[in-house]
Amino acid sequence: MQIAIKRAYDKPSAADGHRILIDRIWPRGISKKDAAIDEWVKDLAPSSQLRKWFGHQPEKWPEFKKRYFKELDSNKEQAQAICRTVKKQHVTFVYGAREERFNNAVALKEYLEKKVC
Repeated sequence: MQIAIKRAYDKPSAADGHRILIDRIWPRGISKKDAAIDEWVKDLAPSSQLRKWFGHQPEKWPEFKKRYFKELDSNKEQAQAICRTVKKQHVTFVYGAREERFNNAVALKEYLEKKVC
């Protein structure tokens, strides 16, 4: 299983493979053409309530993952669909947050690697 992670504001490349936006909202200031997104999976993004609570505060990271994984547990069908894609081709999770270590793309990759794929 190969999942890369990349900010939406970084230039897309052929090496990205299948680019999946995993945010609930579209990244500000970037056009759909420039983002080169192949698939937008809003249902696997954290709920708006969870995203706002977290606010990319590192001290909330463990609790964020716990709550986010619980949300993902209720949507395993969509997670399994992503796993099927990953098994066929290289995938890059695209996200809009500035924080590179504590964001939903990192958490989703961990969730899929540990629980689904």
